[in-house]
Amino acid sequence: MKPSLIILLILFSLSLVAQDPHNLWLQDVTPKSVSVTSPKNSPLIEMAKKELQTSWQGPENAQIKLSIVKNKLIRDDGFILLDNEIQATTEAGLLYGAFELLRLQKMGQTITTQIYNPSYQHRILNHWDNLNSSVERGYAGRSIFWKEDSLEVTDSDRQRWTEYARANASIGINGAAINNVNASPQVLQPEALQRVKAVADILREYGIKTYLSVNFASPSVIGGLDTADPLDPAVIKWWENKTKEIYDLIPDFGGFLVKANSEGQPGPQNFGRTHVDGANMLAKAVGKYDGIVMWRAFVYSPNDEDRAKQAYQEFVPFDGEFMDNVIIQVKNGPIDFQPREPFSPLFGAMKKTSVMPELQITKEYLGHEVHLVFLSSMWEEFLNLDTYQEGPGSSVAKTTDGSLFPQQHTAIAGVANTGRDDNWTGHLFNQANWYAYGRLAWNNQLSSDRIAEEWLKMTFRPGIKNDSVSQIEWDLNFLSPVKQMMLASHEAAVNYMTPLGLHHIMSADRHYGPGPWWGPEGVRSDWTPPYYHQAGDDGVGFDRTESGSNAVSQYAGPLSARFNDPETCPEAYLLWFHHLPWDYRLSSGRTLWEELCLHYAQGVNSARNFQEVWDAARPYVSAEPFSAVQRKLRAQAENAVVWKDACLLYFQQFSKMPVPDGLERPIHNLDDLIRADQESMMRRFRQRQRQQEGE
Repeated sequence: MKPSLIILLILFSLSLVAQDPHNLWLQDVTPKSVSVTSPKNSPLIEMAKKELQTSWQGPENAQIKLSIVKNKLIRDDGFILLDNEIQATTEAGLLYGAFELLRLQKMGQTITTQIYNPSYQHRILNHWDNLNSSVERGYAGRSIFWKEDSLEVTDSDRQRWTEYARANASIGINGAAINNVNASPQVLQPEALQRVKAVADILREYGIKTYLSVNFASPSVIGGLDTADPLDPAVIKWWENKTKEIYDLIPDFGGFLVKANSEGQPGPQNFGRTHVDGANMLAKAVGKYDGIVMWRAFVYSPNDEDRAKQAYQEFVPFDGEFMDNVIIQVKNGPIDFQPREPFSPLFGAMKKTSVMPELQITKEYLGHEVHLVFLSSMWEEFLNLDTYQEGPGSSVAKTTDGSLFPQQHTAIAGVANTGRDDNWTGHLFNQANWYAYGRLAWNNQLSSDRIAEEWLKMTFRPGIKNDSVSQIEWDLNFLSPVKQMMLASHEAAVNYMTPLGLHHIMSADRHYGPGPWWGPEGVRSDWTPPYYHQAGDDGVGFDRTESGSNAVSQYAGPLSARFNDPETCPEAYLLWFHHLPWDYRLSSGRTLWEELCLHYAQGVNSARNFQEVWDAARPYVSAEPFSAVQRKLRAQAENAVVWKDACLLYFQQFSKMPVPDGLERPIHNLDDLIRADQESMMRRFRQRQRQQEGE
């Protein structure tokens, strides 16, 4: 390298201010002078003042007023931005208004008079954290709420919770369920509740309510009763007393999240009762304190019925029977957080019951903490899908945000991806998914393009000194290409994992790599990939048409007909709804086999391209975060090839067709991939055995 070039690189590196991944999208900035006043004072208003004073990027010596007003146009914790004033009807609204004003400044946008109302009243993170500090489907270290061997609260705990709360408030999140939906009854013991209180005391400072996931069998497990029957007077009394105990400690406690009669978790059906019986019993207990119950609809039994149909079958008959403070929490798709699914038919079908979407921020099926997959694109697609339940234009968003149905409560949940890793989320770009969830929970009509641009500017631009790199240069060489990489990343992952409607073909080992072959004897069929892909000499795909499982009938008329016909079914869902021969011709003129091969190849090429995009971004990113992302992208590209080879070699056994000319040939052997998958599962099985023996 020429000495002159070395000198230029050194000088350029000196112009970078180290980006701190721990600070998320709230990177430190040098504030300008601002005076912030308010006729009313409170902890939340003082927090809004503090944020404006420490991050102000507007005109020097500006004067901003924070005002609580009466205005029917402002809903819930919404706010109005004026030239020199933030107006809201709640104190939390002023805090959200402060963060929005600062966001607009960092985006370089002119402030115009506008009302900002949230799409959902309750914007909640679900943490799948266990009391032993492990995190189910967590890929960023141990729990930030629970410790391995102690319930003691330390200053370090409080600092971490404060940073977490501030990040959530900055994107409008106002609730957190801090323990796993596979809940331990021990979370309701007095000692554990003291720690919950300590968390709630911190979150409250940022307008965030604390929720708990509860085990339905708690009255019998820790309460000394011989039943948990929701209609038993002693059980009802136990829950009333426990609820009072919680609210005495935490007056603004949000309520309960419940996973019942699902994957072995106890519920009202254990006692011959219904979801209505169980949910309403708990709703009465928390309703005295304005609390809510979020009752998950993730239910399926080991029977011959198509798993995709079971939630609809169990819940739609009870529409209108749930209490007003019960919200049915529904995963975005009818199976389980797959890379791409059609929306769950429960959205729009329950017109008399509050229904809330459940999204998964942690990437259980999308590459964990390794792959760069910007989930906003998937969620935007989901929220805008038309259910046709009230005619054209009845989007999923409108069926859940109160636009179409008179819901007492509107809510949305996201399964969190946070842990004790210094960067919180295991992968720097996973922070963008936390950010995107909060922004869409506040405004379900935001575009992924807008959200990606916000996150990039707030996360990376503060690392460039104002006088070192022009905005135009930064936009052209960093913002535009990296944003396009983010926006392309979800489709890329679908292509190299589960194209054309394939689903749930992941390895049984952690749901990480491919495993279309896995289906040992004695295991429930609906836990195995062959149940979903149905590959054979006659073709591939799950027949959910009228002549198959008839899952199409659970969708409104126009959609049912569209999904039922392979000629009109969107190709993105083709193998979700249809079992088709390998030589079936798609709209491209290519056979199904050729199209599968092409999609897998496109996914691999996209993953490789991400490496090139990021390498070109080196001058604009601090050394440590740049290298960390570079290593992840390298692994992602390698994984994409494994996915392609494993799936095509496996399916080729049935199609008996060659990989089309011009496409890269597999570099792995199928037997080797299967053997490696089995060995990995055995290692993890032995590891779990050792852990259990140690316990």
